[in-house]
Formats: sequence, structure tokens, C-alpha cells
Amino acid sequence: MEIKFLGHAGVQVKGEKNILIDPFLTHNLLAVDKADKLVADYILLTHAHDDHLADAVQIAKNNGSTIVANNDLAIYLSDFGVKTHSMNIGGTYTFADGFKVKMTTALHTSCLEDGRSLGVATGFLFWLCGKCFYHAGDTGLFGDMATVIGLEDIEVAFLPIGDNFTMGPKDALLATTWLNPQYVVPIHYNTFPVIQQNAKLFKTKVEAQTQSKCVVLAPGEKYIL
Repeated sequence: MEIKFLGHAGVQVKGEKNILIDPFLTHNLLAVDKADKLVADYILLTHAHDDHLADAVQIAKNNGSTIVANNDLAIYLSDFGVKTHSMNIGGTYTFADGFKVKMTTALHTSCLEDGRSLGVATGFLFWLCGKCFYHAGDTGLFGDMATVIGLEDIEVAFLPIGDNFTMGPKDALLATTWLNPQYVVPIHYNTFPVIQQNAKLFKTKVEAQTQSKCVVLAPGEKYIL
């Protein structure tokens, strides 16, 4: 299996399916991948902010991908002629091809650039090749990471560390102790000046204070599980 950091909160996970989460490439100065080159069976969108859904419609049209999002966001995106699957927090769904996904809580907002609100922000648990992955989305720290999400046997947790809009490194470190993943990958940092962080320092603290391995990836960099 392979994970790839696309930059910002964007992640690609390749197993028996090709999964993209929050692709933000075209207007991301740090991204090295091009939207028209990416392949996806499913695109998971955590919320409606442009730095998370910006390239989703183009990629979905190019590949015939299914976009999975909260109900309000999925309905909005379906008007662009892409396949969508609506979910809401706490729900789990297994597609006909065996891909399983659960929508989780996130503490954040979800609106378009014009201010229109589109549901609530979410995270995702999903399963590939018998392994569980967790993408927290944009979120602050919340107790369900310990009492609900952390009950899963998580292989990889993608956690924001940028602060200001999301958890910072201190809260992400605590989240790691609660989730106890095999690997934690920091996301949502350094794209803008206000979310500049030292990911290598975060890695040092994670590996000194938890049982998890921290994998720091540059945009476009891959890691083989």
C-alpha cells in the first residue's frame, strides 16, 4: 500500500482502491501534483472550504470518481454532474465494491467562498486492504478521538498541526496518544504563513512520547506501508 501527501490536507491512499481526500492543488503554491494527472475511485471531502474541495469536481469528472461528503455538500456537488454519495456524522457505508467508510465528527466550519453554509465539517475513517485509516479533516481536539474513533485499530492517522484554524502540534500530540495509530502523518501546515509549523519537531515529540511512528512528507512525497 502507498500513501502520498498532496500538500495542505490533501492525501492519496492506494490499495485495492485509489482514495483521495481533500484535493487542493491548482491554487496551492506548494503542491507538485496536477489535478488532471490524478486517478481516484473515491474522493472524500471533509468540508466545503475551497482549500479542500477546489479540484474535486475536475478529478471526479476525469475519472468517474464518487465524491463522498456530508449531505448538503454532496447535493451541491451533484449539480456539477459528478457522482456523489451523501453521508452524515456517525454513519458507516460499504459500497458494492467493498470500500467501507465512516463519517466522523470534526470541530470546524463548512461554507463556500461566498459564505453559503454547506453542512458541517467532518473527518473520515476508511478501510483498505484490511487496514483502517483516519483523516481528521480540519478540526480542533475533541473527546471522541479517545472514546469513539480511538477504539478502532488505526494504521495511519492524518492529523492537522497548523494551529490557528485547526489543532496545533500540542493538541495533535495529545490526539495521537488517544488514537494510538501505527503511523501519524501531519497535515494542514505551512501552506500559508499563519499555519507555519515545525513538523520535524512534532515528529520528535510524537516518537518520544507515544508508541506511534511519525511520517513527515513533503508535497508529492510517498510512503510505502
